[in-house]
Amino acid sequence: MPHVYEPFREYLIQLGRSERTIAGYLIDINTFACWFEQTNGYSLTPDNLTPTDVREYRQFLLNVRKAKASTINRHLAVLRAYGLWAKTCSGIPYNPVEGIKSIAQQKHAPKWLDRREQAAVLREAERHVQTARTEPAKRQAIRDHCILVTLLNTGLRVSELIDLELSDITMTDRKGELLVRAGKGTKQRVIPLNNTARKALKAWLDVRPESTLQKVFTTQRGAITSRAVQTLLADIGERARIQKMTPHMARHTFAKNLVNSGVTLEKVAMLLGHTSLDTTMVYTTPGMSDLDQAVRVLDG
Repeated sequence: MPHVYEPFREYLIQLGRSERTIAGYLIDINTFACWFEQTNGYSLTPDNLTPTDVREYRQFLLNVRKAKASTINRHLAVLRAYGLWAKTCSGIPYNPVEGIKSIAQQKHAPKWLDRREQAAVLREAERHVQTARTEPAKRQAIRDHCILVTLLNTGLRVSELIDLELSDITMTDRKGELLVRAGKGTKQRVIPLNNTARKALKAWLDVRPESTLQKVFTTQRGAITSRAVQTLLADIGERARIQKMTPHMARHTFAKNLVNSGVTLEKVAMLLGHTSLDTTMVYTTPGMSDLDQAVRVLDG
């Protein structure tokens, strides 16, 4: 990555962006810089970006690369951040990306599990516990079931799940809560634990091997990783005949279940750690199963 982007990277760090977000921004700005140099014949600098460049790049992505609207809008969002940095830190009088319109796109609901799919993945996780033939295999199956149940009943991000420590969980027979110490944007929040989540967590903590590690979810090698969680959920999903089951799909399912049960968007936003209700509003968008049920009304 060219050294010229180091100040931009520092700017993103100051804004509190995650390492993953920063890495994505730098990849996208480098892609734009390559196009910029090939198109104009000189290198991109903070003070030579123009609105025309941005509009032409938008058309290039749309007509030449045949990129999706969501991809184009992601690139534009990165360029807006770059333009704001250039204006703020490099002394140019205006943000050259300000006012450049995004590509209109149809509003799609995030992928969540319907009730049948939720029952299927839970059934598979439970069956794995029942059929385990060795103690280590049974212990791992109990852990995997606990991870699935926890995600479906708390809406945790996978990064929040793997960061959980034993001291973050408090439980009694009647209630419990879970502390997210460093959510997205370093925001803390407390999530109440329902009976289903408490039972699953207790089952895992009862068999969790003793360790100097304080992480709730462990493996034989140490703390569980996000990749391991993604893999185990994908495996459960595959056995339940659900393609590409992911931790974030479980988070979406948690939110959709709450909205469908009549929980207010304000409460859902607090549980998810959203700062804006606009983000939470997506769960009011009908999914494909909702639309399928709608047209079935016409069958009589």
